[in-house]
Amino acid sequence: MASALTQSTNSILKSQIFRNHHRQTWKKAITAKNDIPRKFTYLSLLPLSRHLHLRPHYLPINHRNLLSIPPLPPLLRFRQPPLSPPMSSLTPPDSNPSKTVRVVVKGRVQGVFYRNWTVENATQLGLKGWVRNRRDGSVEALFSGIPDKVQEMEQRCRRGPPDAMVTDLQVSACSDDPGTGFQRKPTV
Repeated sequence: MASALTQSTNSILKSQIFRNHHRQTWKKAITAKNDIPRKFTYLSLLPLSRHLHLRPHYLPINHRNLLSIPPLPPLLRFRQPPLSPPMSSLTPPDSNPSKTVRVVVKGRVQGVFYRNWTVENATQLGLKGWVRNRRDGSVEALFSGIPDKVQEMEQRCRRGPPDAMVTDLQVSACSDDPGTGFQRKPTV
């Protein structure tokens, strides 16, 4: 019995020496390969055998591969600053084309809601300017915006609302300030 115990103890001691030597070899190989000592964690694997009472093997694992860094919440992420609009003096004049015209509409155009119709249509097209009645019975308007939209509004003014009867439409280029949005002005 004593010899069996001695033999078992010798076997355990030999395996401990082998494991310690194997662990040192791993450390030397990793340090020599990268020339930079790194921190390693030895994770336990399954024990080899319960009846031999051996300690489990260990395996080196790099910390960086073990835990991943969670992404930053959206509020903490780096954001590019918004681009500021270029200064108007640096932009070429053709980059933002705008056309402004003064229109005088003659015919049966007062008392048929021509001004309200004009405000609705100009707003729908995204134009700036104004519309007003004149004492001579005509309607005067100023349209400013994208050239295609201004031209579309001119065509609509030739027809007018259902109860209107347009007999003449005078269009002239204008440099007046259209203001912001489209509004109805008092009669002049």
